[in-house]
Amino acid sequence: MTEFYPQRTSPKESILTKAVAIWLMIGVVMLIIQILLGGVTRLTGSGLSITEWNVITGTLPPLNEQKWIEEFNKYKQTPQFLLLNSDFNLQDFKSIFFWEWFHRFWARLIGIVFAIPFIIFLFQKRFKEEMIKPLIILFLLGALQGTVGWIMVASGLTGDAIYVKPTKLMLHFVLALGLLCYTFWFALQLLVPNEKRIVNRSLKNFTWIIIGVLIFQLAFGALMAGHKAATVAPTWPDINGVFIPAKMFSPDGLLNLIENKITIHFFHRSLAYILFILIIIWTWKAFKISGSNLFLKTRWLPLLLVTTQVVLGIFSVLTSVKIVPNHWGIFEWMAQFHQLIAMFLLLSLFWTGHLIKSK
Repeated sequence: MTEFYPQRTSPKESILTKAVAIWLMIGVVMLIIQILLGGVTRLTGSGLSITEWNVITGTLPPLNEQKWIEEFNKYKQTPQFLLLNSDFNLQDFKSIFFWEWFHRFWARLIGIVFAIPFIIFLFQKRFKEEMIKPLIILFLLGALQGTVGWIMVASGLTGDAIYVKPTKLMLHFVLALGLLCYTFWFALQLLVPNEKRIVNRSLKNFTWIIIGVLIFQLAFGALMAGHKAATVAPTWPDINGVFIPAKMFSPDGLLNLIENKITIHFFHRSLAYILFILIIIWTWKAFKISGSNLFLKTRWLPLLLVTTQVVLGIFSVLTSVKIVPNHWGIFEWMAQFHQLIAMFLLLSLFWTGHLIKSK
């Protein structure tokens, strides 16, 4: 992550910079909601209910019965309807359509919330020169995310696919987290004065290592969701009676790592334990440091969140036996909270990582 710290030479400039930071933090909150809506869309099987990407005309849902029937007829041509939901009536279709439409609507709203203040701030000359490059990157990441989102949906509309491709779901999710973290990091550089940070190169590097492991873990979490792999081993602490499943590896190599459900399940669990241990060590090191009160008051956050995340992960696996198609139940609640805490854990590491500097 690129670091810059604008020099605030006057109270007026400080106010202008804070306004930009608040704008970015509003974006962070909206992105968290958007990722959660993506989770709801997936858990309700709603992602393929809208078969076209109409940027302008798709803003509003169907407004009369004839339009609803037209949309339903389009959905009836998809493999998901033909192979999985052929018993759906119009009311069933409306229930899944809503979540996909709302997910797309919220994405459009995020675009508006970013674009309009950007134009206003640009006109008011609130942006300093060092902010321009991060803002360009921010908009490019947003555009990339929208493109990948449609590619993901399109992967489930052809052939015999009844869901989107898990690898494309993983890419969409990881890029969403990348956009979220970049926006958060950008805002922190405007909100947190450099003098409130602490110097510790070793802990800084350790934080980045943990973030790297966590990104791999989140990628496997997306593969778990895409393959619905929680159900292949709804036991804990063992995996169907063993700790290292048989037939976990095959000559397919890397393909096996992203296609074999039990392999994905094993790695997702294993990375969770590794992360838990790494964050315990990180916390022990962090509590031996003195310095910024801001860091001292928040250094416990990653351990609290990773502990909560492990517990939610266990309950998600154990309750996967209670999945009922087209019904929101205890598993769906567990999975949704599991995703939310995963985001908070990632942001907490970026927060503490930001408060630590190398020199």
